[in-house]
Amino acid sequence: MQSAFRPLLLACLAVSLAGCARGITSTPGDAPNLEKWVADVRARPAPPLDPLPVMQQFETFEYAAQNLRDPFSNAWSNVDNGGLRPDPNRRKETLEQYPLDSLDMVGTIGRGPGLIALVMAPDKVTYRIRPGNYMGQSDGRVTAVREDGIELVELVPDGAGGWLERPASVALEEQ
Repeated sequence: MQSAFRPLLLACLAVSLAGCARGITSTPGDAPNLEKWVADVRARPAPPLDPLPVMQQFETFEYAAQNLRDPFSNAWSNVDNGGLRPDPNRRKETLEQYPLDSLDMVGTIGRGPGLIALVMAPDKVTYRIRPGNYMGQSDGRVTAVREDGIELVELVPDGAGGWLERPASVALEEQ
């Protein structure tokens, strides 16, 4: 079967090459036609150019806000926001050395307004907490003690040089 296929393949190849060779050949009479065409194209007048766009006149603006605050300076961070800032002279309490989420409320003592919370620190020591005590690493001041948890207000930086109050809580640990 290969021997029958080979002559057919050679015949197709020969016809293809003959067609390609015929397209490549040129006669000496083609050169004057090409030269005439190039001369005609060069003799044509150039198309007109588009007119230049009209420049728009802008109104001038005089910046007269030299005495106002520079919007790119940090001067706005020095604004007093009601005196919110940690007291550097306050003596730190024991529970302020631990993160708030590492402290566990384990119970309460007393009733009514004299309720005292029992908080266990990571060192397994239990501390008594009343409103006004501090705990956590963000200057968390205890505002209320309930039978099921402790409410605090923490002072956190606002990112612009000031301080914000943020509510926090510690819930009674379920046993």
